[in-house]
Amino acid sequence: MRIRPEEARQFREDVLNIVAQIPRGKVTTYGYIALLTGWPDHARMVGRTLHYTPGAEQVPCHRVVNAVGRTAPGWAQQRELLEREGVTFKANGRVDMDKHRWEPSFE
Repeated sequence: MRIRPEEARQFREDVLNIVAQIPRGKVTTYGYIALLTGWPDHARMVGRTLHYTPGAEQVPCHRVVNAVGRTAPGWAQQRELLEREGVTFKANGRVDMDKHRWEPSFE
């Protein structure tokens, strides 16, 4: 499904709002953020939004990883930022998602 410009603006706003809520020491995934925005098949667009939106550096985008806990390629500082917050990594270099996954419940 193609996203219209007004939907893209809302998507961008929703992504930034969700990422701003991720607490210290927790991570979530691009796919989970896409699901929360109502566009579950747009995980890659979440990544692009965080990479290309001016001002996105004001939200804790270092707390967003891929579905298996891998950090963003080419962003060596991401792991360091997460470790400073107490996020632990497994021997394979991935975030321990069982321990640090943030998935808020909306009841």
